[in-house]
Amino acid sequence: MSLGNSPEDERPFEDDREEARLSIGHALRQARIAAGLTVDDVSSATRVRITIVHAIEADDFGPCGGDVYARGHIRTLAKAVRLDPAPLLAQFDDAHGGRPAPTPAAPLFEAERIRPERRGPNWTAAMVAAIVAVVGFVAFTAFKGDSDSGSTKLAEGSQPSASTTASPTPKNDKPEDPKPEPSDSAIAAAPLDKVTVQVSATDGKSWISAKDHNGRLLFDGFLEQGESRTFQDSEKVNLVLGDAGAIQLYVNGKKIDDDFQPGAVERLTYTKGDPQVG
Repeated sequence: MSLGNSPEDERPFEDDREEARLSIGHALRQARIAAGLTVDDVSSATRVRITIVHAIEADDFGPCGGDVYARGHIRTLAKAVRLDPAPLLAQFDDAHGGRPAPTPAAPLFEAERIRPERRGPNWTAAMVAAIVAVVGFVAFTAFKGDSDSGSTKLAEGSQPSASTTASPTPKNDKPEDPKPEPSDSAIAAAPLDKVTVQVSATDGKSWISAKDHNGRLLFDGFLEQGESRTFQDSEKVNLVLGDAGAIQLYVNGKKIDDDFQPGAVERLTYTKGDPQVG
């Protein structure tokens, strides 16, 4: 079968009996041909495999791996051929029982409970403790010096007044240490025996899915622009990004500078050690 190096060869015959409402695959195929693009061109631009492009244009959504992935591919292909994806997605939802509901947030809580199990050294807590110790020692030394100089002024055998005994304690002079504000580098001290992945929707809303090395679902839903999620596992974290162009990733404390295209669906796997796509 030709991969369609010439879109002119794929132009359909004119048929006045054609139904008013085209199928999803037929609409995508006509828009691609009208744009002068081949299947190879669309696959290269969207990073969707050629076999999946052919299947979708034939209205076969089985190779997509599920309704969620099929919706993402339809949106990506429609944008590539300059077609509004909204009517196509509505048509798909009508034919497949409606839009899939997001997974409840309970699995997310399980993922978040993994984080307190880190056994690496907590350098932030150690630094705060050291600062407290130094400030306390300086305050105590200053207080002790003031107390010694004041005691020489008391007459022999006299009793100190109540105001003298009610001297301030060192902890009253100790400034309260502010709690560090979280930042993008907050996961830089992630343990070496685990993989830690932070997903941030920096450039728009995106659907994401995350699973651990056993295939257990950690999260399945949408991140609004400005929201972040952190996932951790002992071996690897599997991600699916519905709109990879809107996402910024930090893996084991390091920023991932992949040039993801807007609307592209990405499947990624990260493991322990240096960030790498599995």
